Parts: sequence; C-alpha cells; structure tokens
Amino acid sequence: MYIARFSYDVLPINRRRAIDFINREVEAARRNQLNARLLVPLTRGQGGTALQFEVELTSLDQFDQFRERGVESGEETGNWMHAFSEILISPPQVELLRVDENPGS
Repeated sequence: MYIARFSYDVLPINRRRAIDFINREVEAARRNQLNARLLVPLTRGQGGTALQFEVELTSLDQFDQFRERGVESGEETGNWMHAFSEILISPPQVELLRVDENPGS
C-alpha cells in the first residue's frame, strides 16, 4: 500500500476556504473507494505547511488517475486546482510513501 500526502500552505485568513477545498478532495477520493483524510497539524515547524491531505493507494497507477480526475471530471479537477491555487502561498508539496507491511523484517 502507498500513501500520497499533499501539503498545502495558506494564510490564516484563507484557512476555512482551504479546508473546504481539501474536504472536496477527500469526498472525491471516498467516492472512488479510496481511504482519504484531511490532516490539520497541531504544531508547525519553521516553514511547515498549514494543512495536509492524505490518500491511501493500492498501486502507484492510482496516483496518476486520482490527480487527473480527483474531483469529478478532468475539467472539474482543473477548475478546482486553479481556484485552490489562488489561495496557496506556495505550490503544494507532494510525498509518495510506501507503507511497510512487514515491520521488523
């Protein structure tokens, strides 16, 4: 299993709008039978991001599929990304992680 984690940095004044954008992404992932969640860091180191979105994937191919059609259609996803980018301080950071299914080996 893999986890794709997206980190978003926004100004405090835009936090509610950012949460709404990310919740839309969470809902879209769940409609596609993916486990997804919004993460709100309780502490932030210097340069730390304000909000994170995490989605579990069974294959890396799902990552590309989700990014292309994450929120409804490809066009709707593009519109969502454009609107969200207007309140971001910097481009989102994306991490792809592999879950260690055999800890200790």
